[in-house]
Amino acid sequence: MFSMTIGLAWIGEASATCGKVTIAEMNWASAQAAANIDRLILKHGYGCDVETVPGDTVPTMTSMTEKGEPDIAPELWMNSIKPQIAKAVKEGRIKIAGDVLENPGTNAGESWFIPKYMVDKNPKLATLAGVLANPQLFKDPEDPSKGRFLGCPAGWACQINNENMFKGRGMAAKGWNLVDPGSGAALAGAIAKAVNRGEAVFAYYWAPTALLAKYAMHRLDLGKHDAAEYTKCTAVKDCPKPKPNSFAVSEIKTVVSAAFAKKANDAYNYIKARSFGPKEFGDILIYMNENKAGGEEAAAYFLKKYPQIWNKWVPADVAAKIKAAM
Repeated sequence: MFSMTIGLAWIGEASATCGKVTIAEMNWASAQAAANIDRLILKHGYGCDVETVPGDTVPTMTSMTEKGEPDIAPELWMNSIKPQIAKAVKEGRIKIAGDVLENPGTNAGESWFIPKYMVDKNPKLATLAGVLANPQLFKDPEDPSKGRFLGCPAGWACQINNENMFKGRGMAAKGWNLVDPGSGAALAGAIAKAVNRGEAVFAYYWAPTALLAKYAMHRLDLGKHDAAEYTKCTAVKDCPKPKPNSFAVSEIKTVVSAAFAKKANDAYNYIKARSFGPKEFGDILIYMNENKAGGEEAAAYFLKKYPQIWNKWVPADVAAKIKAAM
């Protein structure tokens, strides 16, 4: 764990510049890890008086635009709140610091997946068309005459999207059942169980997650995203005539208040530089999952294991202070 005995002189000097900083800690693993990594680096490296506060996408964004707090949202999924974000940026209330993940178009977001070993065995399954033409390879245990597609759990927004994408491709007529997994944990469990047994599974999932970091899964290309169709029908419950569509490219950004960027420029420069590679971020998520670890433990794990990564985000003197606190 990090030592609390850090030179009081430099803390006082840095705190005068950085001051109190609040960080939104969302309730999912990747965001918890990012929030606590930022907390430790800002605290020990820049002498900020840091507090994490509970957060979620919409209420955090609303609070940042209306009240200027929290100061930092380390992992904000932008797709559902783009108009609000654009308005707040234009009005000078917030700043978009950068991407949470490197190459977010390939390392993050929602899609449909099958195990990579199935593609290795049968290259025709590399495409969505190839999968949809072979429901017999993905038999539904409850209805073996049909293929099983594990969709999004009931009550989640992605349930609507998946249902309309399923209907839009006429999958029922092609021999498929859309199956509700019941919960996020049950969905992850069903995929993990199948992969561990070397069995077939076809499912909706998203990244960054421990599951996709741990298992070699093949991401199917769902085609070009039609934003107008998505708004008009794909994301609308009980849309009568859905068309084939794909998920929007997920924009996962770190957002800060304009006040924080102005008062703590050095700390803001760190936030702008901080972007995780898929390998190390996946390792963090696997660590959290297998050790039932929280964000604080995950942050300490990352800082101790990957100094070659975070040293690139901060000046040498700041890196030395963080290292001394470990």
